[in-house]
Amino acid sequence: MATEEASCEGRAIPIDSYDTALCIIPPKRFWPMFNRLRALYDKAYEKWPPHMNLVYPFVRAEDLPEASALVASQMSLISENTTSSSEAIDVRLDAADVFPHKHHNTIFVYDKVGERASRVQDLRQAALRALAHTSTTNYRMHMTVGQSQDINDASHKFLLEKASLLPAAEWTVDKLYILVRERMEIDGNAFSQMKVWGTIDLSTFSICRADPPENFDRSKLLIGTADEISQTAPDNHSRVNYPYTFSDDGRWILHQHSTAQPPGESDLRSLTVASYNVLAEFTYPPSESRYPLIVQNILQKAILADVLVLQEVTDDFLSFICQDENVRGHYRFVSSGPPNQPDVEPLPSHLNVVVLSRWPFTWSWLSFRRRHKGSIIVRFTDIGKQDGGIFVPVILATVHLTCGLTDGSVSSKKQELQALITHLSEQYPRNPWILAGDFNITTSSFTIDAALRKKSISSQTGIYLKGLEDAISKAGLVDTWTSARINGDFIDSEQDFGRQMDMFEGEQGATFDPTVNHLAAEVVGAGFNNRPQRYDRILVKGEDFLVSGFAIFGRRQGHLHDSIGKDAPEQKLSYASDHWGIRCSLKIKTLGDDVPPNNSAKFSVPVHPSPVLGPLNDATDLRSCLDGLGVFPSEADIRRRKEAFDLLKEVVLDGNLLTERGKPTFVLVPVGSYGLGVWTTSSDIDCLCIGPISSKTFFSLATQRLRRAEGRGIKLRRRVNANSGTMLELEVFDIKMDLQYCPSATVAETWPHSMRLPATDPVFSLPTQILAKLKPARDMYYIQRTIPDYAAFRTAYHLIKYWAKHRGIYSAKFGLLSGIQITVLLARVCKLLSHDGTPVPLPSILTTFFHHYAQFDWSTQLAFDPFFHRQLRYVRTPREPMAILGFHPPILNTALNASLPSVRTISDEFKRAGAFLSQEHATWGSFLSAAQGSAEFLTAFKTFIKIDAQFWGVSLAKGSGFVGWLESRCVMLLVDLNRRLPNVHARIWPARFMKEDASEDETDYQGHYLIGLDKWEGSTEEPMSRDDMKATLGSLHAALQKFETQIRSDEKYFDPHTSWMSASLVNRSELGALRPDSREWGEYTVGGDDFDEEEEEEEEVLGSDDEGPLDSEAPTGKLKSNKKAATASHLARPAYSGKFRSSADVINRIRWDPNMDSGDYIVGYEDRFLGIMERALDSWKSEQTDEEFIPQHRILYFKRMSDGVLVWDRKERRDTVFGSGISSMNAI
Repeated sequence: MATEEASCEGRAIPIDSYDTALCIIPPKRFWPMFNRLRALYDKAYEKWPPHMNLVYPFVRAEDLPEASALVASQMSLISENTTSSSEAIDVRLDAADVFPHKHHNTIFVYDKVGERASRVQDLRQAALRALAHTSTTNYRMHMTVGQSQDINDASHKFLLEKASLLPAAEWTVDKLYILVRERMEIDGNAFSQMKVWGTIDLSTFSICRADPPENFDRSKLLIGTADEISQTAPDNHSRVNYPYTFSDDGRWILHQHSTAQPPGESDLRSLTVASYNVLAEFTYPPSESRYPLIVQNILQKAILADVLVLQEVTDDFLSFICQDENVRGHYRFVSSGPPNQPDVEPLPSHLNVVVLSRWPFTWSWLSFRRRHKGSIIVRFTDIGKQDGGIFVPVILATVHLTCGLTDGSVSSKKQELQALITHLSEQYPRNPWILAGDFNITTSSFTIDAALRKKSISSQTGIYLKGLEDAISKAGLVDTWTSARINGDFIDSEQDFGRQMDMFEGEQGATFDPTVNHLAAEVVGAGFNNRPQRYDRILVKGEDFLVSGFAIFGRRQGHLHDSIGKDAPEQKLSYASDHWGIRCSLKIKTLGDDVPPNNSAKFSVPVHPSPVLGPLNDATDLRSCLDGLGVFPSEADIRRRKEAFDLLKEVVLDGNLLTERGKPTFVLVPVGSYGLGVWTTSSDIDCLCIGPISSKTFFSLATQRLRRAEGRGIKLRRRVNANSGTMLELEVFDIKMDLQYCPSATVAETWPHSMRLPATDPVFSLPTQILAKLKPARDMYYIQRTIPDYAAFRTAYHLIKYWAKHRGIYSAKFGLLSGIQITVLLARVCKLLSHDGTPVPLPSILTTFFHHYAQFDWSTQLAFDPFFHRQLRYVRTPREPMAILGFHPPILNTALNASLPSVRTISDEFKRAGAFLSQEHATWGSFLSAAQGSAEFLTAFKTFIKIDAQFWGVSLAKGSGFVGWLESRCVMLLVDLNRRLPNVHARIWPARFMKEDASEDETDYQGHYLIGLDKWEGSTEEPMSRDDMKATLGSLHAALQKFETQIRSDEKYFDPHTSWMSASLVNRSELGALRPDSREWGEYTVGGDDFDEEEEEEEEVLGSDDEGPLDSEAPTGKLKSNKKAATASHLARPAYSGKFRSSADVINRIRWDPNMDSGDYIVGYEDRFLGIMERALDSWKSEQTDEEFIPQHRILYFKRMSDGVLVWDRKERRDTVFGSGISSMNAI
């Protein structure tokens, strides 16, 4: 006691320095656990080690030698007076609490057992006594974990809960540590750090000094004095970490085996990877209502993967899914264990990335510059490739880049992505890579353009956004969604398929869609961010993987968990997350996989991206130019066309979309430019109806219905009977429409699923004529589901078509480009540019398109989609000067109408466009302005062939028929001219001209078609002599005379009483002033004779009051005496003896008439071997592809089973179904 008193009476050393501290430091095995939180939440993390202060502030640095000696002496005295071993100082940090301050709060962990805490407090009091001080403040033993701002905020509560989830840290305090602050300057900024000055050993009371003071991370005084870091404890830097697995005793434990049972050979070659941003809860306490929906999504049979990467995982959610038996059963390995298990630490951030896997792996953490941001680098144990006999494992890197569209956030994204790619390139240059997660890269052109206009981001940030895509491409990474889409291995949902026309560039394949997902809409709110974005991606190193499939999931709503139950007031529907999930199927390449499994590669012409010069790189300017030219339809145009199509659908189908007794359905779909969404206000709407009845029956019924609806804005212009089948030309609300029909019950029954089937599916084993009818719809669906960025495709198509029309090379009937040809040419460019998964900007698509086809050799090369024609069996004939192959059969070459002169014209125009776009200061505005080519055409040639046409009839149908026939025959003249005069280039302008002073109201229609003549530039002959010139003129006149004879001799289209044509050679000066003729030759008359004269003569009039197919109604007959009436008379069907109705008509009638029970009828037919047989009508097969198909000409009769009456008899030509043939109804 005397010594103690002497000490107390000694000089008091001031303890007012914040540059020193006397503290307790836990063993280093606990540091990673604490530092994972401290690194993110403790502002003193870089300055202090994990510690509990005993005395702070402490003595001044110059007093440390004396003060440490006094403290050591005091501790020694206490030890001498204490003989019990139970007096050892034990610490157990097992609880969390908070110190509220004026401007912030300190969150800490402490020992909740008061006895142990008091021993630490006694230690503090002893140190103070040694320095002649007593405690004047309430001391509470604690270790700081972090700080928070608002004690009532959810973020504070989440952090406090996270601290409470830390596993208990228990040890015996055997040393006291003295820290001293070292001040320094780093990059011009002042910085300080506490360093280890020395230790006081509580067993020997010796003092160990570090001279100079040591950094606490590398201090020798800290190593060896306590347990070192366990190799099994995860670290948040480059240290190898192990996943957790569920043990037999019901606990999650670390899986530390270096090897595992290898999977089968097929599993080594293939891998499925899924990624899902599950949307963290940001309110406290967190709601678990969405959790079951998320688990339900990831456990879908079609979605289960080998590896699942989850983003925005919270402690609460991870604990939830780790409790699910099905999750544990499929995903045996998880990068982090459930935080609610006492010996498992919490996740470091509120938003975390977690990897779940069927196969074992190890992982390390790559930290980015921004706090809370980094990547889990997964190294699989058993999945990889063989490289020279060495196993090279697959490396998977998780991605969750900084969110937002600001200058700062985009810059952070750039740095984070570059850091990740650099790390992989340096550490794993030979390994196969997979990058999966939420890239948070804004893809919608609408959003980016709006942000630039509103100055929300700078132009430099816009460049950075493009640079992100370039960085991905340069790293050799392939976007699996793009690759799968191009190859047809990904199919849009029907919801997305129907919304393609409303999308902007970069919105295809969106995984974050505020326009559909209410959770996403709540996140972004209103404004330009409220557009679909393709944030989530799975990228793979292209040289190591083949993409074999892709899927998007989580797009179905479900009932929230807290709204389910008997007591729930209502069943609230919600999506599981604000993001959709994605899943891809991969195959690891082996030797030989690089050889394409098809022969199309040797025929396909490679597409190389062309540089985009200066102003041409401005996609906004491009769209503005097109908009200024009126290329894009207005909202009113869009609405009116939709109303027109809906009206046609209503009238033709009359609501009969479903049938009774499981019978087939009718479908009516738009095809052509309207179906593809590339229409303009001058475009027709092409419609295709598919159903189970015959074409004859359909058009009879459709005709009657359309005539009945003439008062609703429908005009039936004419009926066209061509080799390809029948077509109705209509006007609905003054919008031209073409209606075609395809008889196929199977396709109609399975619509639209049938459009997703491969081209080789047995469903399409149909007759050639039916396949020809289906081709536009099949092509349309294929194009829409395989173009990587359909919005960019549509804009590019609009520009190309505008250019082609105004340069005079757009018209299929004249042998020039057509809509399907532009589609094929553009589609292959889009796909070949993006086949490696790199998004291609719109300007680059267009410049590449024009430069590519400017260099294309049309005489020898084929233009086709190599991703569709994998096995190309097409043989080009010498009679095909151009080969642009479409998609589905029966006809592949879409350019069969082309001639050598038209191909030369097309080639010249492509070369001209390519040269223009190569100019340094070219703009899209100047390019489109230069496309006004009709005036240039009229001045470009000295000599023309002038085809005069004249029509003075009244009938619109006859006038249109005459003009259409004449135009379609012009190709013959071009072919004949090239045959006779191969050195003369003949260019036809694909439009009709009229005199500039002619009136639009004239009913004596006159027009001219012009073919310019010039010496072909490819000709090497000398200038023609007079004799040669005379021979040339003779050949020209002979060709024109032959052409005139061909046109005038066609009695079907040429009527000398109402029309005339002639062809002659004229000089430029003889043309006079001309302008394009957009008139329709003839006037529409309701129900006039023009339409009826074109109807097929076998069209039959039904003679029964019973109703027929579609709505059980049959067409009204027309008497010839009424054909010239101004309006059609819609009377009830008369009873008459007409042409005997076919067996097909009877089958359709019985099946479709709700007043007739098809189950009550049997079909009598003649079997080739067994004679007359009978079969129930319901089991009768009408499809030729069916194994049980019987030709209908073998049908002998139809019998009603209920009374045994023959209702149709071929031999007696008796029909009581329709009343045709010999019928007792004739007497009525």
